Amino acid sequence: MAGNRTFSMIKPHAVADNHIGGILKLMEEGGFRIVAMKKTQLSAQQAGKFYEVHSERPFYGELCEMMSAGPIVALILEKENAVADFRKLIGATDPAEAEPGTIRSIYAKSKGENAVHGSDSDENAAIESAFFFSGFERY
Repeated sequence: MAGNRTFSMIKPHAVADNHIGGILKLMEEGGFRIVAMKKTQLSAQQAGKFYEVHSERPFYGELCEMMSAGPIVALILEKENAVADFRKLIGATDPAEAEPGTIRSIYAKSKGENAVHGSDSDENAAIESAFFFSGFERY
């Protein structure tokens, strides 16, 4: 269903800090249904491929290092207007600027360690979902 699915990832530091349950709870309370979910760990090379769009940015190397530092939880979420609604639920990249009650306002440590990733468009949600989940893993 176009526009009804988005991709999210709980980042390594949030996993290490035992925030998976709290973050999933906020997602479900926000009206999202979990379509697919897996805990895995990215290699530096896989993180580089996933964040390839940022390869020219000065933070790219640090981002890949951080994203391969420990396990992540990858998710496909479903809801009407999924991408926009999820971006609102996660809050601003910088937790100091995130609205109270958003995932990042509660669980992010900093702009770099911002707890979760959320797709920024329907097109990227499909690409990012396919990066982590095969067709038979998506219900």
